[in-house]
Amino acid sequence: MNYSIFKHIIGIIMTLLLIGCSTQKKVAEQEEVKNIIIKVNDYWQGNHEPQRRSFWDHAAYHTGNIAAYEITKKEAYKNYALAWAEHNEWEGAKSNDPNEWKYKYGETDDYVLFGDWQICFQTYIDLYNLSEEKSEKMVARAKEVMQYEMSTHRNDYWWWADGLYMVMPVMTKLYNLTGDEQYLDKLYEYFSYSKDIMYDTETGLFFRDARYVFPKHTSMNGMKDFWARGDGWVFAGLAKVLQDVPADWEHKAYFEDIYKKMAFTLKTAQQEDGYWTRSILDPKHAPGPETSGTAFFTYGYLWGINNGILSKGEYLPVVEKSWEYLTNTALNENGKIGYIQPIGERAIPGQHVDENSTADFGVGAYLLAATEMYKFVSK
Repeated sequence: MNYSIFKHIIGIIMTLLLIGCSTQKKVAEQEEVKNIIIKVNDYWQGNHEPQRRSFWDHAAYHTGNIAAYEITKKEAYKNYALAWAEHNEWEGAKSNDPNEWKYKYGETDDYVLFGDWQICFQTYIDLYNLSEEKSEKMVARAKEVMQYEMSTHRNDYWWWADGLYMVMPVMTKLYNLTGDEQYLDKLYEYFSYSKDIMYDTETGLFFRDARYVFPKHTSMNGMKDFWARGDGWVFAGLAKVLQDVPADWEHKAYFEDIYKKMAFTLKTAQQEDGYWTRSILDPKHAPGPETSGTAFFTYGYLWGINNGILSKGEYLPVVEKSWEYLTNTALNENGKIGYIQPIGERAIPGQHVDENSTADFGVGAYLLAATEMYKFVSK
């Protein structure tokens, strides 16, 4: 055989072998991440009944549960969400008298306009989109509440950082469902109010609400006190907005710039072990690992990398460190997620958080991060 032909054939064989090895590695990585998703979600659902109220903590879990379903296609995950939605009659707060509807903090049924009672609409809309019958009852309350809210003269509905994750995706999902551009107009209007009262132009981060703005409030060491889960809500919420809005939306670049500035500052605050401390820029204020903020940041970074908005070269090292933390520290052997700061609104010095500290909203954040990691390794 001619030597050049032989050499060419060997080259082809080696190339095919390398492609095969690369494909096998990718499949193995996909399966590894999918197994983590299943392990975590099976543990949660195996230990908690779906019949819980539609308030923010449970509803935030379901945003991750739906993401887990979309990756794994496990019908049990969708059925769990359906059981939760049906238990709550596809509603948030249940008052039917708009004259009594409120939106400052409250957990009773008259706080219909409060974002903590509106995040459930994200999952209801997702379930509607996933269903074959497209029953209007699944989204009727979401449309009723948000249409009423947009008909009022108020623009201060999102007065705390968490609310940006709770409701911004509701607006974009309803826009995509109905085509009504008022959802995008009001999204920009309401977000602009939030930014005016909570945004720090120096760092690009958000204070939890107006009470925590520097220098009126400081960390225990006199620094700006940015709460990790609070900024996690914002960072993840911005990713969800950018995912859903039209490519030619006039305000898309505005949201993208805020998202990118957050990404840059958060990168500088990541701890060597991969997590972010509860007070982002003052690690000594409440030291030690925390999972909910870290998971939301990981989700936000991975979404940006996966969609070409964040530089892989610049931000993949951040994700590699945070994923190491999420899989080797936060994840218990049985699938339980630990180191989740309990319900609150700030970093609390001395508050104990350990491997047994878990909560549904933190599990939801973890599932979001894991599903974006699955998409990343799939590429």
